[in-house]
Amino acid sequence: MADQSTELVVFSDDWGRHPSSCQHLVNELIHDMPALWVNTIGMRLPRITASDIKKIAGKLKQWTQPKTDSTPLPANLRVINPLMYPGFRNGLQRRVNAQLLSRQINRQLDTQTSKQRIAITTIPVVADLVGKLNVDHWVYYCVDDFSVWPGLDSSVMQAMEEQLVRQVDRVIAVSDNLVKRLEQWTPQIDLLTHGIELDHWQTQTTNPSPAWAQRHNSEMIFLFWGLIDPRLDTQWCLKLAAYGKLVLVGPVQSIDPKLAEHPNIVLPGSCAYADLPSLAQHADVLVMPYADLPVTRAMQPLKFKEYLATGKPIVARNLPGILDWQDCADLVADDETFITRVVQRSVGGLPALQQQARNRLQNETWQCKAQQLKQHLHAA
Repeated sequence: MADQSTELVVFSDDWGRHPSSCQHLVNELIHDMPALWVNTIGMRLPRITASDIKKIAGKLKQWTQPKTDSTPLPANLRVINPLMYPGFRNGLQRRVNAQLLSRQINRQLDTQTSKQRIAITTIPVVADLVGKLNVDHWVYYCVDDFSVWPGLDSSVMQAMEEQLVRQVDRVIAVSDNLVKRLEQWTPQIDLLTHGIELDHWQTQTTNPSPAWAQRHNSEMIFLFWGLIDPRLDTQWCLKLAAYGKLVLVGPVQSIDPKLAEHPNIVLPGSCAYADLPSLAQHADVLVMPYADLPVTRAMQPLKFKEYLATGKPIVARNLPGILDWQDCADLVADDETFITRVVQRSVGGLPALQQQARNRLQNETWQCKAQQLKQHLHAA
């Protein structure tokens, strides 16, 4: 039954920038619940780099020009780009942002509505908005430990997250590690792991082959997609590149120059979400060569279930957030085992037992996760 009695206000990454877990969930929920999606600025102070300058230009365009994107928004969804100051380091900056945001967002919220209005945020920088918006309940949907995220001000992020957790009505986390971390501030935390869009990943496409898919002397091809940043283990990547072509698809942020300079490592840049399933079919093995860091130990990588749905062999660092799926892939702790397993799966393919174990993805769809989230929202 449709639940038009509830309206959502969502704070997360810019709508349409990349298919985040929050975007997947809201895509499902808006069939029943109208939503106002609030695009915000990043949590990291901008630097004088080409990528940051491009992001700044894009944000200024959002603020000053009407939306011209030809891609229509889903029914029941509105997206706004409120003006805000790019910083939260001191009390003045936070007060300015709280005032700017609350005024602009409240203008979009009908004060005469009979609907229950629930704010959902994946980012702690909106902590100062709790109590200032025309909403009935607040939910923190925690997807990462931002206090250890590369490039962010850890003390500021932790302080704002603590404030947020102590004020909201409901806290939801995507991994057991995040649940344990948040328990220092509240005992009531719901676990909601990531889902998967099975139809998207199992639909065969006929896109043209990328240039990197051309093999020389039957070389092996290893593929990673996602943000390419210091969370990757440089040594694992370099050692793997000695055995074949390592393709790292996605935006690049502050990586070791050795990766960019290696002749067997390809950095083709970002790729549309729609094209990833066809790219996966050109690889022998999908890899997740993350380093063992506080930030990676807190992650539940969204891409892992995407990897599983492709039917390809997977070799990954044994991060806590994916250990429940260790019967579906090779999860390893050291570089030697990593290389051995990648080469083994490149030659032998996906083991039958791992393939069979992946059948439980049928119960991990975003539709299922959205229904679970809806129950948590009604309990807020």
